Amino acid sequence: MTDKVVHNVEESRFDIYSDTELAGFAEYSESNGVRDFHHTVTYPQFRGRGLAAVVVREALHQTQADQKKIVPSCSYVEKFVSQNPEFQELL
Repeated sequence: MTDKVVHNVEESRFDIYSDTELAGFAEYSESNGVRDFHHTVTYPQFRGRGLAAVVVREALHQTQADQKKIVPSCSYVEKFVSQNPEFQELL
């Protein structure tokens, strides 16, 4: 299986696909150059494969590339950032 992350700008989220199926997403709201990541979802049939980490990592990399900051309102994103110090500068 191939996993792919797509920035879904219209929905303000990063979608993760497993092959061609939507497997989950990391949702945010954006204001003044700050993305507030407030909700992360992995659909039940895709859980246990680490897809939440994959989508959050890619979302944070893209946020860095876009030169934006983050607010980790989602508990999963908050924990992920605390465990991955390379993203601390985004806070």
